[in-house]
Parts: sequence; structure tokens; C-alpha cells
Amino acid sequence: MIERLQRLLELGAIRRFSATIGHRALGIVANAMIVWRVPPEEVARVGEIMASFDEVTHCYERTPRVEWPYNLYTVVHSPSREECRKVAAEVSRKVGISDYQVLFSEREFKKTGARI
Repeated sequence: MIERLQRLLELGAIRRFSATIGHRALGIVANAMIVWRVPPEEVARVGEIMASFDEVTHCYERTPRVEWPYNLYTVVHSPSREECRKVAAEVSRKVGISDYQVLFSEREFKKTGARI
């Protein structure tokens, strides 16, 4: 199986092989999307630093809108909302960006794996 997976990686048929966990069963119940307003010329530098945090599971750029000026998004999962806020404050301090909002998931409607 390992040889087959290695071959699929080499062929580019798959990019990675990983497991997922039931994070709620492990006590990880707070999910936060932290939206950041980052100057365009700073996005690459700031995004790399944000992505380096172990607590950050996703980090991506989006085009800002007049009514929604945030252009960099990070996602953090934690046992508590307070811990998510602490991570956001630490990331903010490290990158020097203070214009952000922490948005929490209220409800999960559906979560399924890919079906091919």
C-alpha cells in the first residue's frame, strides 16, 4: 500500500494522503474564522507568518469588497472561544495587524468527505 501511494504521489495523481479526526469528540468545539484587513503589499509576508502558527488550519486571501474590507482569512479550532481569541491576539501581535474580527461557527449543517 505504501509503495502504491508513493507511486500515485510521484505521478501527481494525489497530492497528499492524510487522516481526519472527529474534532468535536476530542473536545475541540470552538471554530473561528478570523478575518484580517491587510495592506495588499503585505499579504504574502503576513500570510506566511499566519500560516506558520500551529493553531491556524487554513490561511487564504480573498478579494475585499467595499462593504467587507477583509482580504486575509485564517481558521482556528480550539477547546474554547477564549482560546481562539487568544490565538487571534497573538497572531495580531506577531504580524502587526490589528484590524481583524473573530467570527465563530454557530452550527454545522453538513460535513462529508469527497465522493468520487
